[in-house]
Amino acid sequence: MKNILIHLPIFTLLFPLVTNAQSLVYVPTGNTNEVVIIDPDTDKIIGRIDELENAHGLSSSRHTEYLVAGSMQAPVTKKEGAARPEKMSEAEHAAHHAGAGDKADKTATQSYVSIIHAKRRQVMRRIEVRALTHHTAVSPDGKIAIAVHSGAGGISVIDLDKMAVINTLQTGTWPNYAVFTSDGNFLYISNAGAGMVSEIDTRTWQVTREINVGKEPEHMIISADNTFLYVANKADGSVSAVDLADGKVIKTWSVGKKVHGIDLSDDGSWLFVASKGTNTVSKINLASGKIMTVDLSPAPYHLAYITGLNKLYVSSRKTPKIWVVNPQTLLVENEIDLGKGVAHQMVIRSNK
Repeated sequence: MKNILIHLPIFTLLFPLVTNAQSLVYVPTGNTNEVVIIDPDTDKIIGRIDELENAHGLSSSRHTEYLVAGSMQAPVTKKEGAARPEKMSEAEHAAHHAGAGDKADKTATQSYVSIIHAKRRQVMRRIEVRALTHHTAVSPDGKIAIAVHSGAGGISVIDLDKMAVINTLQTGTWPNYAVFTSDGNFLYISNAGAGMVSEIDTRTWQVTREINVGKEPEHMIISADNTFLYVANKADGSVSAVDLADGKVIKTWSVGKKVHGIDLSDDGSWLFVASKGTNTVSKINLASGKIMTVDLSPAPYHLAYITGLNKLYVSSRKTPKIWVVNPQTLLVENEIDLGKGVAHQMVIRSNK
Protein backbone atom coordinates (compact mmCIF):
# COMPACT_ATOMS: atom_id res chain seq x y z
CA MET A 1 0.00 0.00 0.00
CA LYS A 2 1.28 3.50 -0.79
CA ASN A 3 0.90 6.60 1.34
CA ILE A 4 -2.30 8.31 0.32
CA LEU A 5 -3.55 11.86 0.49
CA ILE A 6 -7.30 12.12 0.21
CA HIS A 7 -8.96 15.27 -1.08
CA LEU A 8 -12.19 15.85 0.72
CA PRO A 9 -15.38 15.13 -1.21
CA ILE A 10 -18.89 16.24 -0.37
CA PHE A 11 -19.59 14.51 2.92
CA THR A 12 -22.12 11.82 3.37
CA LEU A 13 -25.43 12.70 4.98
CA LEU A 14 -25.31 9.50 6.95
CA PHE A 15 -23.21 11.05 9.74
CA PRO A 16 -23.56 14.86 9.62
CA LEU A 17 -20.61 16.89 10.85
CA VAL A 18 -22.57 19.35 12.95
CA THR A 19 -23.39 18.34 16.52
CA ASN A 20 -24.22 20.26 19.66
CA ALA A 21 -21.99 18.13 21.86
CA GLN A 22 -19.21 20.04 23.67
CA SER A 23 -16.89 17.06 23.35
CA LEU A 24 -16.81 13.73 21.55
CA VAL A 25 -15.25 10.40 22.45
CA TYR A 26 -13.41 8.50 19.72
CA VAL A 27 -12.99 4.77 20.27
CA PRO A 28 -10.95 2.38 18.08
CA THR A 29 -12.52 -1.09 18.03
CA GLY A 30 -9.65 -3.30 16.90
CA ASN A 31 -10.23 -5.80 14.11
CA THR A 32 -13.56 -4.24 13.11
CA ASN A 33 -11.30 -1.69 11.36
CA GLU A 34 -13.11 1.43 12.53
CA VAL A 35 -13.32 4.19 15.12
CA VAL A 36 -16.67 4.69 16.85
CA ILE A 37 -17.72 8.26 17.71
CA ILE A 38 -19.74 8.76 20.91
CA ASP A 39 -21.55 11.85 22.21
CA PRO A 40 -20.77 11.68 25.96
CA ASP A 41 -23.67 14.01 26.80
CA THR A 42 -26.12 11.35 25.65
CA ASP A 43 -23.88 8.25 25.61
CA LYS A 44 -25.02 7.60 22.05
CA ILE A 45 -23.00 6.51 19.02
CA ILE A 46 -23.26 9.28 16.42
CA GLY A 47 -20.84 8.05 13.76
CA ARG A 48 -18.11 5.68 12.66
CA ILE A 49 -14.85 6.17 10.79
CA ASP A 50 -13.80 3.20 8.68
CA GLU A 51 -10.90 2.36 6.34
CA LEU A 52 -8.64 1.50 9.28
CA GLU A 53 -6.55 -1.61 9.90
CA ASN A 54 -7.06 -3.18 13.34
CA ALA A 55 -6.78 0.14 15.17
CA HIS A 56 -5.85 -0.32 18.81
CA GLY A 57 -3.89 2.84 19.59
CA LEU A 58 -5.56 6.24 19.13
CA SER A 59 -4.47 9.69 20.31
CA SER A 60 -4.87 13.40 19.69
CA SER A 61 -4.27 16.86 21.14
CA ARG A 62 -6.39 19.97 21.42
CA HIS A 63 -3.80 21.74 19.25
CA THR A 64 -4.28 19.51 16.23
CA GLU A 65 -7.23 18.67 14.02
CA TYR A 66 -6.03 15.09 13.68
CA LEU A 67 -6.52 11.76 15.38
CA VAL A 68 -3.58 9.34 15.08
CA ALA A 69 -4.48 5.65 14.82
CA GLY A 70 -1.97 2.83 15.00
CA SER A 71 -2.41 -0.57 13.39
CA MET A 72 -1.87 -4.03 14.85
CA GLN A 73 -2.13 -5.52 11.36
CA ALA A 74 0.18 -5.65 8.39
CA PRO A 75 -1.44 -4.05 5.29
CA VAL A 76 -0.27 -6.87 2.99
CA THR A 77 0.23 -10.42 4.19
CA LYS A 78 2.01 -12.89 1.92
CA LYS A 79 1.56 -15.75 4.32
CA GLU A 80 -0.96 -15.92 7.09
CA GLY A 81 0.72 -16.21 10.48
CA ALA A 82 -0.15 -18.40 13.42
CA ALA A 83 -3.43 -17.69 15.15
CA ARG A 84 -3.26 -15.72 18.41
CA PRO A 85 -3.98 -17.90 21.46
CA GLU A 86 -7.16 -16.87 23.26
CA LYS A 87 -5.37 -15.85 26.47
CA MET A 88 -2.56 -13.95 24.74
CA SER A 89 -2.88 -10.21 24.10
CA GLU A 90 -2.38 -8.72 20.64
CA ALA A 91 0.82 -7.05 21.84
CA GLU A 92 2.22 -10.26 23.29
CA HIS A 93 1.39 -12.13 20.10
CA ALA A 94 3.14 -9.50 17.98
CA ALA A 95 6.16 -9.53 20.28
CA HIS A 96 6.29 -13.32 20.29
CA HIS A 97 6.52 -13.50 16.51
CA ALA A 98 8.57 -10.38 15.90
CA GLY A 99 11.08 -10.73 18.73
CA ALA A 100 12.53 -7.62 20.39
CA GLY A 101 15.35 -5.12 20.20
CA ASP A 102 17.66 -4.42 17.27
CA LYS A 103 17.19 -7.86 15.69
CA ALA A 104 13.41 -7.40 15.60
CA ASP A 105 13.86 -3.94 14.10
CA LYS A 106 15.21 -5.57 10.93
CA THR A 107 12.47 -8.17 10.59
CA ALA A 108 9.35 -6.73 12.25
CA THR A 109 6.25 -6.48 10.08
CA GLN A 110 5.68 -2.98 8.75
CA SER A 111 2.35 -1.24 9.20
CA TYR A 112 0.68 2.11 8.64
CA VAL A 113 -0.30 4.87 11.04
CA SER A 114 -3.54 6.50 9.88
CA ILE A 115 -3.96 10.27 10.21
CA ILE A 116 -7.67 11.05 10.62
CA HIS A 117 -9.28 14.46 10.31
CA ALA A 118 -11.48 14.47 13.42
CA LYS A 119 -14.29 16.77 12.25
CA ARG A 120 -14.36 15.48 8.68
CA ARG A 121 -14.21 11.88 9.89
CA GLN A 122 -11.88 10.79 7.16
CA VAL A 123 -8.47 9.15 6.85
CA MET A 124 -6.26 11.84 5.30
CA ARG A 125 -2.92 10.10 5.10
CA ARG A 126 -1.31 6.75 5.88
CA ILE A 127 2.29 6.87 7.08
CA GLU A 128 4.42 3.74 6.84
CA VAL A 129 6.19 2.77 10.06
CA ARG A 130 8.69 0.01 10.71
CA ALA A 131 6.51 -2.36 12.76
CA LEU A 132 3.04 -3.06 14.08
CA THR A 133 1.82 -0.23 16.30
CA HIS A 134 0.26 -0.92 19.68
CA HIS A 135 -0.53 2.48 21.24
CA THR A 136 0.03 6.03 19.99
CA ALA A 137 0.52 9.45 21.59
CA VAL A 138 0.39 13.02 20.30
CA SER A 139 2.47 15.83 21.81
CA PRO A 140 0.56 18.62 23.61
CA ASP A 141 1.37 21.10 20.84
CA GLY A 142 -0.03 18.70 18.23
CA LYS A 143 3.17 18.62 16.17
CA ILE A 144 4.54 15.15 16.94
CA ALA A 145 2.97 11.69 17.06
CA ILE A 146 4.50 8.60 18.63
CA ALA A 147 3.89 5.05 17.41
CA VAL A 148 4.81 2.38 19.97
CA HIS A 149 6.05 -0.87 18.43
CA SER A 150 5.77 -3.70 20.95
CA GLY A 151 7.38 -6.30 18.72
CA ALA A 152 10.24 -4.11 17.52
CA GLY A 153 11.24 -2.85 20.95
CA GLY A 154 10.95 0.88 20.30
CA ILE A 155 9.05 3.82 18.84
CA SER A 156 8.66 5.84 15.65
CA VAL A 157 8.51 9.63 15.83
CA ILE A 158 6.18 11.24 13.28
CA ASP A 159 6.18 14.91 12.27
CA LEU A 160 2.50 15.79 11.73
CA ASP A 161 3.35 18.81 9.56
CA LYS A 162 5.61 16.82 7.26
CA MET A 163 3.45 13.69 7.59
CA ALA A 164 6.61 11.61 7.82
CA VAL A 165 8.68 9.57 10.25
CA ILE A 166 11.60 11.72 11.41
CA ASN A 167 13.19 9.46 14.01
CA THR A 168 13.16 5.97 15.54
CA LEU A 169 14.39 4.94 18.99
CA GLN A 170 14.89 1.67 20.84
CA THR A 171 13.59 1.72 24.42
CA GLY A 172 13.21 -1.78 25.83
CA THR A 173 11.52 -5.15 25.46
CA TRP A 174 7.78 -5.02 24.67
CA PRO A 175 7.23 -1.25 24.82
CA ASN A 176 3.55 -0.64 25.42
CA TYR A 177 2.35 2.88 26.20
CA ALA A 178 3.49 6.49 25.72
CA VAL A 179 2.71 9.72 27.59
CA PHE A 180 4.09 13.26 27.24
CA THR A 181 4.63 15.84 29.96
CA SER A 182 2.30 18.83 29.58
CA ASP A 183 5.08 20.96 28.07
CA GLY A 184 6.05 18.19 25.66
CA ASN A 185 9.69 18.23 26.76
CA PHE A 186 9.70 14.67 28.01
CA LEU A 187 8.13 11.44 26.80
CA TYR A 188 7.68 8.28 28.87
CA ILE A 189 7.50 4.78 27.36
CA SER A 190 6.52 1.74 29.43
CA ASN A 191 8.51 -1.39 28.59
CA ALA A 192 6.45 -4.41 29.66
CA GLY A 193 9.20 -6.95 29.05
CA ALA A 194 11.83 -4.99 30.97
CA GLY A 195 9.86 -3.84 34.03
CA MET A 196 10.87 -0.25 33.51
CA VAL A 197 9.85 3.08 31.97
CA SER A 198 12.12 4.96 29.54
CA GLU A 199 12.30 8.75 29.90
CA ILE A 200 13.08 10.52 26.62
CA ASP A 201 14.10 14.16 26.23
CA THR A 202 12.13 15.21 23.13
CA ARG A 203 14.48 18.13 22.47
CA THR A 204 17.32 15.71 21.74
CA TRP A 205 15.42 12.43 21.31
CA GLN A 206 17.77 10.73 23.74
CA VAL A 207 16.82 8.32 26.55
CA THR A 208 17.75 10.19 29.73
CA ARG A 209 16.61 7.76 32.43
CA GLU A 210 15.32 4.24 32.90
CA ILE A 211 12.91 4.00 35.82
CA ASN A 212 12.30 0.63 37.45
CA VAL A 213 8.64 -0.02 38.28
CA GLY A 214 6.59 -3.25 38.64
CA LYS A 215 6.24 -6.36 36.50
CA GLU A 216 5.01 -5.79 32.93
CA PRO A 217 4.25 -2.05 33.08
CA GLU A 218 1.69 -1.04 30.47
CA HIS A 219 -0.75 1.88 30.64
CA MET A 220 0.33 5.14 32.29
CA ILE A 221 -1.02 8.57 33.20
CA ILE A 222 0.93 11.66 34.27
CA SER A 223 -0.31 14.30 36.72
CA ALA A 224 -1.21 17.70 35.28
CA ASP A 225 1.72 19.35 37.08
CA ASN A 226 4.16 16.69 35.77
CA THR A 227 5.10 15.71 39.33
CA PHE A 228 3.96 12.08 39.32
CA LEU A 229 3.74 9.28 36.77
CA TYR A 230 1.27 6.50 37.55
CA VAL A 231 2.05 3.12 35.98
CA ALA A 232 -0.24 0.08 35.76
CA ASN A 233 1.83 -3.10 36.22
CA LYS A 234 -0.06 -5.94 34.58
CA ALA A 235 1.81 -8.99 35.92
CA ASP A 236 1.84 -8.09 39.61
CA GLY A 237 -1.57 -6.40 39.71
CA SER A 238 -0.28 -3.09 41.00
CA VAL A 239 0.01 0.62 40.29
CA SER A 240 3.32 2.42 40.85
CA ALA A 241 3.49 6.12 41.70
CA VAL A 242 6.77 7.54 40.36
CA ASP A 243 8.14 10.84 41.68
CA LEU A 244 9.55 12.32 38.48
CA ALA A 245 11.91 14.66 40.36
CA ASP A 246 14.16 11.74 41.30
CA GLY A 247 12.73 8.95 39.14
CA LYS A 248 11.84 6.70 42.07
CA VAL A 249 8.71 4.74 42.94
CA ILE A 250 7.35 6.28 46.14
CA LYS A 251 4.14 4.29 46.47
CA THR A 252 2.67 1.04 45.18
CA TRP A 253 -0.97 -0.04 45.38
CA SER A 254 -2.28 -3.57 44.80
CA VAL A 255 -5.52 -3.38 42.83
CA GLY A 256 -6.17 -6.74 41.12
CA LYS A 257 -4.94 -9.13 38.47
CA LYS A 258 -4.05 -8.01 34.94
CA VAL A 259 -4.45 -4.28 35.51
CA HIS A 260 -4.98 -2.36 32.30
CA GLY A 261 -6.71 1.01 31.85
CA ILE A 262 -5.77 3.92 34.12
CA ASP A 263 -6.87 7.57 34.34
CA LEU A 264 -7.09 10.55 36.70
CA SER A 265 -10.07 12.64 37.78
CA ASP A 266 -10.31 16.28 36.70
CA ASP A 267 -8.80 17.58 39.93
CA GLY A 268 -6.10 14.91 40.07
CA SER A 269 -7.23 13.59 43.43
CA TRP A 270 -8.54 10.20 42.27
CA LEU A 271 -6.88 7.50 40.22
CA PHE A 272 -9.09 4.96 38.41
CA VAL A 273 -7.79 1.52 37.43
CA ALA A 274 -9.38 -1.41 35.55
CA SER A 275 -8.31 -4.97 36.40
CA LYS A 276 -9.55 -7.39 33.77
CA GLY A 277 -8.18 -10.45 35.56
CA THR A 278 -10.29 -9.92 38.68
CA ASN A 279 -13.22 -8.17 36.97
CA THR A 280 -12.87 -5.05 39.11
CA VAL A 281 -12.53 -1.29 38.85
CA SER A 282 -10.67 0.53 41.63
CA LYS A 283 -10.60 4.16 42.72
CA ILE A 284 -7.52 5.28 44.65
CA ASN A 285 -7.63 8.37 46.87
CA LEU A 286 -4.17 9.78 46.15
CA ALA A 287 -4.13 11.86 49.33
CA SER A 288 -5.01 9.07 51.77
CA GLY A 289 -4.13 5.98 49.74
CA LYS A 290 -7.55 4.49 50.46
CA ILE A 291 -8.86 2.20 47.70
CA MET A 292 -12.50 1.63 46.75
CA THR A 293 -13.10 -1.41 44.54
CA VAL A 294 -16.23 -2.71 42.83
CA ASP A 295 -16.94 -5.76 40.70
CA LEU A 296 -17.49 -5.18 37.00
CA SER A 297 -17.77 -8.15 34.68
CA PRO A 298 -16.67 -9.29 32.20
CA ALA A 299 -13.06 -8.11 31.92
CA PRO A 300 -12.96 -4.30 32.41
CA TYR A 301 -10.29 -3.11 30.01
CA HIS A 302 -9.62 0.47 28.88
CA LEU A 303 -11.09 3.41 30.77
CA ALA A 304 -11.37 7.16 30.34
CA TYR A 305 -12.52 9.90 32.71
CA ILE A 306 -14.81 12.26 30.78
CA THR A 307 -13.66 15.75 31.68
CA GLY A 308 -16.41 18.06 32.93
CA LEU A 309 -19.19 15.45 32.77
CA ASN A 310 -18.44 13.42 35.90
CA LYS A 311 -18.45 10.17 33.95
CA LEU A 312 -16.09 7.26 33.67
CA TYR A 313 -16.14 5.16 30.49
CA VAL A 314 -14.95 1.57 30.98
CA SER A 315 -14.76 -0.90 28.11
CA SER A 316 -14.98 -4.70 28.26
CA ARG A 317 -12.32 -6.95 26.78
CA LYS A 318 -14.87 -9.75 26.32
CA THR A 319 -17.99 -7.98 25.02
CA PRO A 320 -18.50 -5.08 22.57
CA LYS A 321 -19.68 -2.48 25.06
CA ILE A 322 -18.67 0.45 27.25
CA TRP A 323 -20.01 0.89 30.76
CA VAL A 324 -20.86 4.43 31.88
CA VAL A 325 -19.76 4.52 35.52
CA ASN A 326 -20.38 7.11 38.24
CA PRO A 327 -16.89 8.13 39.45
CA GLN A 328 -18.08 8.72 43.01
CA THR A 329 -19.92 5.45 43.60
CA LEU A 330 -18.37 3.33 40.80
CA LEU A 331 -21.87 2.15 40.00
CA VAL A 332 -22.87 1.52 36.38
CA GLU A 333 -25.40 4.11 35.22
CA ASN A 334 -25.61 3.22 31.55
CA GLU A 335 -24.14 0.95 28.85
CA ILE A 336 -23.12 1.74 25.30
CA ASP A 337 -23.57 -1.15 22.87
CA LEU A 338 -20.82 -1.01 20.25
CA GLY A 339 -22.39 -3.79 18.22
CA LYS A 340 -19.02 -5.37 17.43
CA GLY A 341 -15.35 -5.18 18.31
CA VAL A 342 -13.51 -4.20 21.50
CA ALA A 343 -13.05 -0.61 22.71
CA HIS A 344 -9.35 0.23 23.01
CA GLN A 345 -7.49 3.55 23.58
CA MET A 346 -10.30 6.11 23.98
CA VAL A 347 -9.75 9.77 23.04
CA ILE A 348 -11.83 12.73 24.24
CA ARG A 349 -11.79 15.83 22.04
CA SER A 350 -13.52 19.16 22.22
CA ASN A 351 -16.05 19.61 19.41
CA LYS A 352 -15.68 23.40 19.36
